[in-house]
Amino acid sequence: MNSKVVLVIRIIFGLFILTFGANKFYEFLPPFEGLSEAAAGYFGGLASAKVLYLVGAVEVLSGLSLLFNKYNALMMVILMSVSVNAVLFHATLDPGNIAPALGLLILNIVMLYVNKEKYSDILKG
Repeated sequence: MNSKVVLVIRIIFGLFILTFGANKFYEFLPPFEGLSEAAAGYFGGLASAKVLYLVGAVEVLSGLSLLFNKYNALMMVILMSVSVNAVLFHATLDPGNIAPALGLLILNIVMLYVNKEKYSDILKG
């Protein structure tokens, strides 16, 4: 992939993740409208158990990793669990707001692909 394209994707993805991660701590973005009762209950459970702070910390660290271009390969593997869970949450409980979660997953997969040579040793088996 072209290095300038990768740079632009890395910066956009880093800012995207950093913004949503920081929002878990400071709540400066408006909440999603029209959550179903099941989605609101699940999200409320995550919030009351303080799981969202862990997710926010992973997102903030991943965003900073991308912006500073340090430990990207490691953080993309860790962030993949957040990406998949976000898509599954929205696909099953809140399909109307799935677009940001799909964007997160697609950009995460792109960054995994960009770093594929760094995973060669662990994938040899």
